Amino acid sequence: MALIVLADDGIEFDGDSPRNGPLGGVESSVVNLMEELAKLGHNVKVRNMCKKEKVISGVNWAPLFVGQEYNMPKHADLYIANRGDRLIGLMPSARRTVFWTHNPAQYILKWRYLSKLWRLKPAIIFIGNYHASTYPNWAPGGDRIVIPYGISDEFCKYSPRSEPPRRRAIFTSNPLRSLDWLLRIWVDHIFPKVPDAELHLFSGSLTYGKTGAKKRLQMEEIIEKARALRGLGVVVRGPVSKPKLVEEFREARVMLYRGDLNETFCLAVGEAQASGVPAVVQELGSVVERVIDGVTGAIAGTESEFAHSAVELLNNDQVWQRQHNAALARQGAWSWTEAAKAFEELII
Repeated sequence: MALIVLADDGIEFDGDSPRNGPLGGVESSVVNLMEELAKLGHNVKVRNMCKKEKVISGVNWAPLFVGQEYNMPKHADLYIANRGDRLIGLMPSARRTVFWTHNPAQYILKWRYLSKLWRLKPAIIFIGNYHASTYPNWAPGGDRIVIPYGISDEFCKYSPRSEPPRRRAIFTSNPLRSLDWLLRIWVDHIFPKVPDAELHLFSGSLTYGKTGAKKRLQMEEIIEKARALRGLGVVVRGPVSKPKLVEEFREARVMLYRGDLNETFCLAVGEAQASGVPAVVQELGSVVERVIDGVTGAIAGTESEFAHSAVELLNNDQVWQRQHNAALARQGAWSWTEAAKAFEELII
């Protein structure tokens, strides 16, 4: 049994957060990874911005700070510094330190990161090949390792449906990631051809904690535009908890999401695919790694191709059934158990 410690200085959350309300992809991934490592028999500790110490699903959660001092264990077999540059050198006595990054790696190309990565040379953990490609070859650090996010078991529990669901499309990402673009495509090119279809939006600032609060006005402007389109099939549902999202995926016919160059994994599309929801995306960022073109959805090169694929999946039961079955069969194989085992292999 190894002692594994993760430190994070982002928003407040703990192991109960996914069950209690909406939570961003990075934070959900921390919870899932650490719980799986605990299931593998390790002593797992998280030090972050949570309010108080408690054990949840075998993981010890405690505040990163006590007063003005860091509240870190003296030793670890594996120390995971999550995102922040100030965290990289917090455990010099750890047998191995890795730096887990989630956003496009350009943000690391600042002296405060580069100096620590040059001096300490931790292994850098990327979450996909597209993500790894955003970090230049000349930049410092130790080994460069790709460990994709896993897909939670709760999204992989369904058998194929015998009949298609209603003509309901969904969007579950950040409103600032081309939701305004999708609304235009929906109104101009999709809804006129499928007038009984609905586009349900599980989106809003609440998912993103303090970061979301800073951009709340920008997000709300887009959400208000969506609310005004209720007569054209657009239904604003707002962010929901993971258990609720699992239920909603079961009633969805297709996920519509353009993609974003700043997105390095797109857990939203991964979870939808594992739940059997075909997805229509464009060739932007990491979403092309989540969809098998023509098999579990469509990777569209143009706006017209995007709209055509959306209309086809909403209207054509045979195409939907084939892609639904393929998504269930092929898109849930890499779970958080596999991801945890990959992290386990990092222990020296």
